[in-house]
Amino acid sequence: MTIAEQLAAELTDAMKTKDAPRRDVIRQVQTEAATARSQPDFEGPVDDAFYQKVIASYVKKMDKSRSEYADLGERGAAMANKLAFEVDYLSRWLPEKMGEEETRALIKETILELGVAGDERAAGRVTGHLMKSRGEDLDGGLVNRLVREELQTG
Repeated sequence: MTIAEQLAAELTDAMKTKDAPRRDVIRQVQTEAATARSQPDFEGPVDDAFYQKVIASYVKKMDKSRSEYADLGERGAAMANKLAFEVDYLSRWLPEKMGEEETRALIKETILELGVAGDERAAGRVTGHLMKSRGEDLDGGLVNRLVREELQTG
């Protein structure tokens, strides 16, 4: 079953069970997908890879917003919880990201491969190289943090 078919089935179930949070996030993803398809520069099939890209983009935006709401404390707690649910719910359709230990090993390997020393430009170069070559497997925030740590201690 494709992601689009799974989302449609989940939406039907959410409406039948009156599960508003699930219904709302699925509708939002469908809206994001429709918007992406209607862009003048859009080309290619509307397949699982397309939906994974749309979901990943949405999850990234919502995760950033979630942390901003969480920083507001009690005032932003309800919205932070709603966004945390959305991120968690949609993550099942995204490819699994590398963990911290695997990412750190890959970073050490890349630093040796590129032969860089510890400065800001080197950190940007290592991060850029990793995100271009393995970005779909990596958490960008984690990579950024670990690269800076490795170049400071390395």
